[in-house]
Amino acid sequence: MTIKVLVSDKLSPLAAEIFTKRGIHVDTKIGLSPEELEAIIGEYHGLAIRSSTTVTKEILAKATNLKVVGRAGIGVDNVDVPAASAHGVVVMNTPFGNSVTTAEHTIAMMMSLARSIPQASSSTHQGKWEKNRFMGTELYGKTLGLIGCGNIGSIVADRAHGLKMKVVAFDPYLSPDRARDIHVEKVELDELFARADFITLHTPLNEGTRNIIGKTNLAKMKKGVYIINCARGGLIHEGELKEALEAGHVAGAALDVFEIEPAKENILFGLDNVICTPHLGASTGEAQVNVALQVAEQMADYLLDGSVTNAVNMPSVSAEDAAKLRPYITLAEQLGSFAGQIIETGIKEIHVEYLGSVSKLNTKPLTAVALKGLLSALMDGVNMVNAPVIAKDRNIRVSETTSPDVADYQSLIRINVTTERRTRDVSGTLFAGSPRIVELHGTKLEASTSARMLYVNNEDKPGLIGALGKLLGDAQINIANFHLGRNAEGSDAVALVEVDQDISPELKKAIAELPSVKQVQVIAL
Repeated sequence: MTIKVLVSDKLSPLAAEIFTKRGIHVDTKIGLSPEELEAIIGEYHGLAIRSSTTVTKEILAKATNLKVVGRAGIGVDNVDVPAASAHGVVVMNTPFGNSVTTAEHTIAMMMSLARSIPQASSSTHQGKWEKNRFMGTELYGKTLGLIGCGNIGSIVADRAHGLKMKVVAFDPYLSPDRARDIHVEKVELDELFARADFITLHTPLNEGTRNIIGKTNLAKMKKGVYIINCARGGLIHEGELKEALEAGHVAGAALDVFEIEPAKENILFGLDNVICTPHLGASTGEAQVNVALQVAEQMADYLLDGSVTNAVNMPSVSAEDAAKLRPYITLAEQLGSFAGQIIETGIKEIHVEYLGSVSKLNTKPLTAVALKGLLSALMDGVNMVNAPVIAKDRNIRVSETTSPDVADYQSLIRINVTTERRTRDVSGTLFAGSPRIVELHGTKLEASTSARMLYVNNEDKPGLIGALGKLLGDAQINIANFHLGRNAEGSDAVALVEVDQDISPELKKAIAELPSVKQVQVIAL
C-alpha cells in the first residue's frame, strides 16, 4: 500500500523531500477551499498544515484513511482536536522548532518598548528630531515577570539574564528544581504582578488563561509596567488594557498576537504607547525550515514506524520505545480485550498496574491500548487515540501505577475493572515474547491467548470438567488447550479452554446451565 501525505499550506520544500526520501507519496495543494479539501482528504493518510488550513469535524468525517495531522508550529487552534481524537487521528505540533525565534521576538519587542524604537524611527523618517520626546528606560536591574516558563519562556529568561535583569516566573508546572536550573524565582501570580517592571506571556490559551491580563489583574500591577504578548491573542482583555494604558497605569504594551486575526482593525491601534506586529513570532527563515523539517520527520516516523512525537492527543512514543513496547502493546490490548469481554455491567473504574521491568518503560501508550482493547469489546469505533476520551466522556475513572517489584515474573501487567457489581482483574506476562494470562480474579493459572477461548467461572466441585468436555465433544468442538485454576479447594475456580471451532449461542447456554457454573463467556482475542 502506498502511504500518501497532503501538504495543504505553504511549507519549506525540504518537508516534501523528507517524505519522498522515506518512500511516502506527497502532494502539495495550497489554497484549497474547505469543500475542495473535503472532496480529496479521503485519499490521504497524513495532512501537513500550518495556520491557513482549518481541520474541521466535517473534513475529518470525510478523512476515512487519515492517521495523522501535523501542524508546523505550536498552536493547534485550527484543528478540531476532539473530533480528530474521535476519528482516531493523531494531532502533532512542533513546539520546539520556533521556540528560539519567538523568544527573540519577545526580547526585541521588550527592548523596542523600553526605548520607543518604532515611534522614534517613524518620527525621524518624517524629518523630526524629537530627542526629548522619546525618553526611554533601562532594562538593566529591572524585574521581568514570565507568565508561563516552558520552552519559550525559559529561553526568554536566559536572554534576560544576559541583559542583567531579575527574572520571576508564574507557572504551575514549573518544578522547583527546574526553576533553580534556569535561575528563575518561582512566584505566585499576585506576587509577579506586584514585582514585575516588564511582563511577558508564554502560555497557551484555554479557559484558565483567557483574559489573564484584565481589569482585576491590571490593578495589581506596578504603575508604569510594560506588557509584552507574543503568545496567544485572548490572553489579554484588549479593551481593559486600553483603559489602563490611557490612564497611565500601564506605561506601554507590545503585541504580536490579537484576539481576532488577521487584525485589520483593533481598539489598541493608534495608541502612541503600543507596538504592534502581525504575528511575526515564528517568522524567520530558520524557524520556518525547522518546523517544516520537524513536522515531516514526525509524521513519517508515525506513518512508517508507529512512533509518536509531540502529539497533543495521545502519549508520545519514540522509535526506540516503539520497538521495546511492541510485545507489551499486544499483551496490554489482549488483557484489556479479555477484561472487556467478561464484564457484565457498567464500568466505574479501570486501574492498570505495571510490575517488574515493564514499569521502567513508557507505560502511557500501554494504558491507552489497554483501554482500546477493553472498550472495543463493548462498543464500535474505539482506537488508541480516542479510548481515553471515550472513557472520560462516560465518567470512567482511569489510573495506573508502576512498581519495579514483582514476585514470580520478570514483568506483569494487571488490569483491574470495577463495575457496578464487582471488581474483576486479569494479569498477564510475556513468555518468549508471547502473551500469557497468568491470573484471573486472584486465581493463578497459565494460559496462552488465542483467537477462540471459552471462559468459565464456577464453584470448585467434582464433575464440571467431564460435563464440559462432553458438551464440547458432542458439539464436535475440538479442545486445543485446557487451563484450570482455583483459589482453594471448594472455592471459586476458573477454566480457560482454547477451542478450534466456533461455539454457538445454544452451546454457550448449555454450558451456562451446568451445575456450579457462575459465568460463561466466549472470548475472541
